[in-house]
Amino acid sequence: MLERITIVPGLMSGKPTIRGLRFPAGDVLELLASGLSEVEILEQHPLLEKEDIQAALLYASLKMKNTLVIHAA
Repeated sequence: MLERITIVPGLMSGKPTIRGLRFPAGDVLELLASGLSEVEILEQHPLLEKEDIQAALLYASLKMKNTLVIHAA
């Protein structure tokens, strides 16, 4: 699943993208966070596949597990 998330130097400033396309994985997460359903995202962005959305979620989840959050007092 994670092979769908690619980081290519020079493509989208090295941000993680979907299958090497000019579609950042973060944009998929933002679309979900804005309230769009998986079906709506796929309708609006036909180059994406259901597995791309799942891969973006998995990638974000794994990144969060390796992130330290420091709350300022």
